[in-house]
Amino acid sequence: MTKMQDIQKKSDKELTELVQASRESVREERFKDAGSRKAGIIRNAKKDAARALTELSARRRNTETK
Repeated sequence: MTKMQDIQKKSDKELTELVQASRESVREERFKDAGSRKAGIIRNAKKDAARALTELSARRRNTETK
């Protein structure tokens, strides 16, 4: 799991790549056999994607208000 301080230091391109990678790992985990799925991996990937999307939208909001 990535901390918010680390996410804030990344560029927009890195954040979009993080979102794509997180979504891909969620997709891969969901389609595994029921016995081999790891709920923690899915949960952490969703949190990482949400944090990155939150930071991206906050940056867009800040540039629109200036």
